[in-house]
Parts: sequence; structure tokens; C-alpha cells
Amino acid sequence: MAKNKTAYVCTDCGAEYSQWQGQCKACHAWNTLKEFKLSSAKSSSSTSAKGYTGATENTVKSISDVDLAEVPRVSSGMSELDRVLGGGIVPGSVVLIGGDPGVGKSSILLQVMCHLSTQQKVLYVTGEESLQQVASRARRMQLPDEQLRLYTETDVENITIAAEKELPKVMVVDSIQTMQLADVSSAAGGVSQVRETAAYLTRYAKQNNVAIFLVGHVTKSGEVAGPRVLEHIVDTVVFLEGQSDSRFRTLRAIKNRFGAVNELGVFAMTEKGMKQIKNPSAIFLSRGDEAAPGSVVMVIWEGSRPLLVEIQALVDESPYGAPRRVTVGLDQNRMAMLLAVMHRHGGIQANDQDVYVNVVGGVKVSETSVDLAVLCAILSSMRNKPLAQDLIVFGEVGLAGEIRPVPSGQERIIEAAKHGFKRAIVPIGNVPKGGVAGMEIIGVKSLQKALDVL
Repeated sequence: MAKNKTAYVCTDCGAEYSQWQGQCKACHAWNTLKEFKLSSAKSSSSTSAKGYTGATENTVKSISDVDLAEVPRVSSGMSELDRVLGGGIVPGSVVLIGGDPGVGKSSILLQVMCHLSTQQKVLYVTGEESLQQVASRARRMQLPDEQLRLYTETDVENITIAAEKELPKVMVVDSIQTMQLADVSSAAGGVSQVRETAAYLTRYAKQNNVAIFLVGHVTKSGEVAGPRVLEHIVDTVVFLEGQSDSRFRTLRAIKNRFGAVNELGVFAMTEKGMKQIKNPSAIFLSRGDEAAPGSVVMVIWEGSRPLLVEIQALVDESPYGAPRRVTVGLDQNRMAMLLAVMHRHGGIQANDQDVYVNVVGGVKVSETSVDLAVLCAILSSMRNKPLAQDLIVFGEVGLAGEIRPVPSGQERIIEAAKHGFKRAIVPIGNVPKGGVAGMEIIGVKSLQKALDVL
């Protein structure tokens, strides 16, 4: 019997080393190497052969012989989830869904599987709950669960054997941290187990054209627990996010081989599971009747649709020697840069002021179109003068004080007009030639011009 070899795997990037060392040479992270037992060649080949009797033999082909027909997608029954996945579920794909405990990962997948069970064969595999617990949740949510097939198991070899008998088109594995392979000598949830079980299930999905959803726990830092190579193995990685004091949940893809990675799906947690929010702008614009200083509305672009969000700023005298710069939902370094631009090209300084900026609703904005709105909100709070309730602002601010156009500017203005906004301060390059009915559009070239308009 061949002796098992030992390797050391980086939990951040997945790089392998023959001996332990303090720093990973690939990603330069410290103390991230974990011991990993490598099975012998004979054991590995026998393991790979289990559970794949329906697999087809691979052959070398010319690129001209590859069929480029579009892969048919399967609707999950939730348009918001389909949007994030790139248009639906791709057969043979592996989707990893991560999120904090209790955010609703299992609930949304149970809803999807119950919907799909009325159209085709599906299999829900749970390694954390009993069959009674899953069935009780489905009944409480009043889901059509008559055709849903359940299986409780943590050994992936047994799971693939059961799947060969059931022949499902879509399968859920909840969760990947509870799965294990008998040939891997480590506890479930360890680096080696998570890596090997994910690779095992991915091979099964590709060879049998079965779409698999993997549920993944997250660490305190918000990353999927286990080695970073787990995200490289799967086709799509989505995160379900939400605050503990809010019933709203956002679903965002950070990796997608079959679609865009910047799509956003919005849901509301109810007693009957996840409810889709068809008009997310409405929930992020729950403003008061009276205008308040430091508040302005802007339009961000999430994937293929515009989204209206409120930017709030608070500027106050700093009681300390070093003024604070705090942002929620924005890049803190970029706000510091914008304050420097406002000082240099607008003649307004906040060197002795604490500045706090928040994106209402827990939305995270990463695009540069928020620059002008942030400065307008800061100036409104600094001067204690509220901006008009029917005003929207967007545009990128350069270091030279210029206002640069942003992508899909006309679509952003049209979306704002649909929600009743009457005025817009935008980059001059985004002003539509024919205008927008019922909207006064003011195009600006520089920061000074925008401040003069305000």
C-alpha cells in the first residue's frame, strides 16, 4: 500500500508546497499554509471512478468541431435570482452561495427547488438538518413540496450514487463545509475536505450535466470558509447579504462564468420565505416629507439596470486634533481624495471637520459616478442648507476638478424621471440631445460650475 504524501496548501490562494513555511510565495500572506494529505495514485483513481458510470469519454477535438449552440437555461422561478445568475440556471454549472448564518441561503434555495420540482427531477441534499426540519420549513413557507426529493448525507460518494439513481437535473448540497470524502484524512470543514469534496461534486456536475448549488458558510471577515481555491473550482460565486435589523436582502455575484458579475438582486425576508423586490429604488428612497441638509439622490448602475439610492453626509466640528473620515457603503480613501479636490478646485475646506458619509439601505457603491453626489451632500451639510427633494446628481470628479461623463447616463436620467424627479445635475457629456420630458437637465464641466449651480 502506497504511503500517503503530505502537502501544505495556502487557504487564501490555494498554492501548494512540499513543506511548511511562514509566508505563501504566491499571495504573500502569512500563516495561511495548512497541512493536506494527498492520497496515493491508486486511491485517487478509484475515488474518481466512483459515482460516474454515466460519464462520457473525453476526446480531443478541433475548435471548428465545437458546437457553439447556446446552452439552454432553466428559470429558477425567481427573476431576481435569474438576473444575478446571468439569465437562469445553466445545466452542468456549479453555483456557490455564501452568506452569514440566518441570512436566508437555505430558504431561497428551498423555494427554488420546490418550484423546479413541479417541472423536473431535483434533489435537495442536507448535511446540517434532518429531513423533518427541511420538510417543516417547506410546510411553514407553504411551498409546493409534493415532488421535492430529500436526502440527508455528508459523504459525497454516497451522494453521487444516490444522484445516479434519482437522475436529478438540479441538486442542492447544504452545506459544503459538512461534506467529506472517506479517502481524505481530515475532519469535515477542513481545507483538504472542502477542496476535494467541491472538486468531486464539480466533476460529477460537468460529466452528468447536473446543475449543483453549494451552500457555503462565511468567516468573520465575510469570506467563504475554507480555502480560496474553492471559489476557483466553481463556476459562479454569489453572496446573500443583509443587515440583522433589516428584512431586505441583496444577492450579488462576485464571479460568474455565464454572465455579468455586477448584477444585483433584491429580496425581502417574510414569513413565507424570500419575496422578490421588482422596484428596488422604491425601498432605498424612503425619505422624509421635509428636506434635510446633507441628503441627495443619485443613480447608480447595477449590472443591466439603474438604481436610485440616497447619499447622506454629516459634517461637524472635530473635537480632536485629527478629523475623522468615516464612510459606510463607499471607499473611504476616495472620499478623502474628493475632499482634497473640493478644497483645491472649489475653495471649500474641511480640515477641521469630521465628515461622515452613508449610503442609505446598506447598498455598497463602487463606481465613480457617486463622486459629485458625495460632494454635494457634504456641502449641503456643511452649509446647513437642504437640497431640493426632486434633484438627482451623478458624475465622476477628476483630480483636475473636471466632471467626467459616466456610462449609461441617459438611462439613469430616464429612470429618475420615472420616479418623479424634476431636476438633474449631470456631466455635460451625459446630457441627452433631445432632453427628457418633464426633467430640467443641467450639464456641468467642472466642480466649480456644479457648486455655483447648487
